[in-house]
Amino acid sequence: MKVPLYTAQKQKKNDVELPHQFHEAYRPDLIRRAVHVLQSAGRQLIGASSEAGFRHSSRVSKRRRDYRGCYGFGISRVNRKILSRRGTRMFWVGAFSPQTVGGRRAHPPKVMKVLEKLLNTKENQKAIRSAMAATVDKHLVSQRGHHIPSEYPFIIDSSFEKMQKTQEVVDALSKLGFEAELKRSSVKKIRAGHGTMRNRRYKRKKGILVVTSGDCPLMNAARNLAGVDVAKAESLNAELLAPGALPGRVTLWTEGAIDAIKSKKLFA
Repeated sequence: MKVPLYTAQKQKKNDVELPHQFHEAYRPDLIRRAVHVLQSAGRQLIGASSEAGFRHSSRVSKRRRDYRGCYGFGISRVNRKILSRRGTRMFWVGAFSPQTVGGRRAHPPKVMKVLEKLLNTKENQKAIRSAMAATVDKHLVSQRGHHIPSEYPFIIDSSFEKMQKTQEVVDALSKLGFEAELKRSSVKKIRAGHGTMRNRRYKRKKGILVVTSGDCPLMNAARNLAGVDVAKAESLNAELLAPGALPGRVTLWTEGAIDAIKSKKLFA
């Protein structure tokens, strides 16, 4: 498959043959599985405190004639604490036991539980290749909701990696036909429900992914653009190429990134 090579000013230079990694069959099931594996590794471990539900003084004797004992009162033998007293008559309330108010949970979450899922190396590489092929499929990219120019897909010249100013990146992307896509990813939506109290108040749509050959000034220049991500070719994963396990993210591959994929045989 040949795609055109453009400069940052949208001047066509020549056509470039994409490496065989972009010819992988479309496998949304593999992509979804690879993304879920990455997301499982990012989950934070949760667990109950070892003292949860055991912070009461609830020593109650079950023996006959013991002071403050509950023998002979016709009540179940659950752990209880003394709420009040009148003479030798004690008034208890349940504690410790799972079915009582303020008691422990029967089977609380435990921090030693392994939440991370595993994936075979070849299966993961196949998922990444399939997600790479989806980024150059115009129909899948449009179906995902991105606003792309009519010339898409295309490769951009390596000089794009040397841009040091955010405004230069914005101007270049606008000239390439991604002005509507930048507006789409800059919209900030307030999340409904309790997410506003849990440090996830806003939502934004994922925008353009720029793949470079390595570390470059563009990473800092485009860092402040909403929805825009910059990644090295060797650091790609399924979640970057298919956020939310939805393949077809609009992606700009630089000429250096394509050369790196060919020479290093990445994900082959």
